[in-house]
Amino acid sequence: MDNIGIMLTLTLLVVVGYAAHRLGYIGGDFDKKLSGLIVDFTCPALILSSVMGDRLPDREMILPLLGIGFLTYIILTAAGFYLPRIVTKKKSDEGILGFAMMFGNVGFIGYPIVASIFGPEAVFYAAILNVPNTLFVFTVGNTLLHGGRMKSRFNYKILYCPAMLAAYVSMLIVALGIDHIPTLVSHPLTLLGNITIPGALLIIGSSMASLPVRKMAGDISVYLTTALRLVVLPLLVHLIFTAVGFQPLSVAINTILISMPVATYGTIFCLKQGIDVTMMTEVTFTSTILSIATVPMLTALLV
Repeated sequence: MDNIGIMLTLTLLVVVGYAAHRLGYIGGDFDKKLSGLIVDFTCPALILSSVMGDRLPDREMILPLLGIGFLTYIILTAAGFYLPRIVTKKKSDEGILGFAMMFGNVGFIGYPIVASIFGPEAVFYAAILNVPNTLFVFTVGNTLLHGGRMKSRFNYKILYCPAMLAAYVSMLIVALGIDHIPTLVSHPLTLLGNITIPGALLIIGSSMASLPVRKMAGDISVYLTTALRLVVLPLLVHLIFTAVGFQPLSVAINTILISMPVATYGTIFCLKQGIDVTMMTEVTFTSTILSIATVPMLTALLV
């Protein structure tokens, strides 16, 4: 399946979630409980299963990939805290828009896109790059959603939440080259992790169903954030790492991953923590739709 086909397939799952909400199958408490299940159970399983395939990445690429990943999110952290002040005049929206600029759908959509472009082996490289993403989304991401300022109170328990523990273990598996995980462990984790993608996309669709159709289109701040999320920041990061001299394949995979639409974690976190989901849903919807065009264009330009 080509990139456009993958993006259309995932978008259709969002449409199913929208329809299911309208028909009364999902919504309300169900969405909140499913969000908690995804954050605490299925996504950690997805992270772990991503490094339990037949082959591990080239050991010599592990440190450069981790370096690129952490440097990427340091750059995106600066963007996430300061660019929203330019994009919107509403203080209440700054944290949400900052989160949207920083975090793309790396695990949910990024993996199948990377596999389709670079081949199945690239999923392992994406899994390594996803470690910094996971670290930052549960630390900096939560800080943004709780006020959008570094002075927001930091909860150190986040460092030991299920997804973070899964990230630590997956990093250890890759670093030690453990490539013979028993199927009794890997298969259940894979099956559980596979719930994450459809579950998260159904929640996005259900959240959209609670908004008026005209609200889903968003305002100018939504479109500016989407442009930064899908095109401007990925190209900026790509230019910086290319100029520095990082390995081209690593840079290309990293660029494609951070050009994904807004992470579904944003909506899930908002639902789970009782934060108004309107703006997050608008920017997630807009970026998901527009990424159907931007991801193939970036791929043609960079790969």
